[in-house]
Amino acid sequence: MKRKFYFIVFLLIIFMNASSQQRPHYTQYILNNYILNPALSGIENYTDVKISGRDQWVGLNGAPQTFYLTVHGPIGKKDYKSTATSYRVPGENPRGTAYWQAYSASEPHHGVGLTMVNDKTGLYNRFTADISYAYHLGLNATTNIAAGFSAGISRVGYDRSKATPIDPTDPLVAANAGEINKIRPDLNAGLWLYSANYFIGLSAQQIIPQKIKFIDDTNNMGNLQVPHLFATAGYRLLLNEDINAIPSVMFKYVNSSPTSPQFDFNIKLQYRDLCWAGASYRLNDGYAGMIGVNVGNTFNVGYSYDFTTSRLNTASRGTHEIIIGFLIGNRYADTCPRNVW
Repeated sequence: MKRKFYFIVFLLIIFMNASSQQRPHYTQYILNNYILNPALSGIENYTDVKISGRDQWVGLNGAPQTFYLTVHGPIGKKDYKSTATSYRVPGENPRGTAYWQAYSASEPHHGVGLTMVNDKTGLYNRFTADISYAYHLGLNATTNIAAGFSAGISRVGYDRSKATPIDPTDPLVAANAGEINKIRPDLNAGLWLYSANYFIGLSAQQIIPQKIKFIDDTNNMGNLQVPHLFATAGYRLLLNEDINAIPSVMFKYVNSSPTSPQFDFNIKLQYRDLCWAGASYRLNDGYAGMIGVNVGNTFNVGYSYDFTTSRLNTASRGTHEIIIGFLIGNRYADTCPRNVW
């Protein structure tokens, strides 16, 4: 009886932690808001490819490790540029005053994309694959709104064979000593309002609530998968002819999560369209710094380091995250995003 009691307490701790992070955290989502909002599908003039790896709470056994691949591009998108070098004036910042004064909303077009995310935490592994669609519509000469959704599958696995020491009273061991997988449908949706100087986004991930149980046992309480809601906003400031500042915020809400709601405050400073540096603060959790560079009009690299201020900082050596982006079919030779900076 006592062992069962301890087992139930252990599961409660696991599921409380899981409910607070059923979907991965990201620090550099401001460089790839598509990972949070499918409405960004096809927002640029090229196919945007991002690959990212995140090692969270380094030094803590079983801490989350996340890898993702995103690919999205436009269908039927026309640009008002007359040539590939319309904004390339020698000696002038490609992202300076002249560029933004000439900014115009995109014509109505479609966007499609693909997202694959693998997130491993302890004995749990979650793999999600979604296909996205969005439609972009001009509201006026400088403002667009996009609506999109993504759908796919989510596979949650539990590898009890790697647990040490193995508890023979664990019903999961009795049922299956190896890896157990459950596959569920996944659905996400979002809206994105964007213009020359600002963006506002609303999105929901994991819209379909569902319970995942690895065995039919009264002691196995299961994990309730609940919707994750996001609200984001940012504004671009031209500090001088060479430097842009983009402050932004994110609000995240997960029902029944002990860490919800969550607030992020970010600032990104960009020198011309060559490189950037930024900082982030997650309320009651920690700080982060980030740097990045654009390599021609072909690819870009960003790195961030998170320092945790919660009680985890006694066991963790911080969080590392790297993101690599590729610009495919970049016919206008853009070196950084036009619509999401």
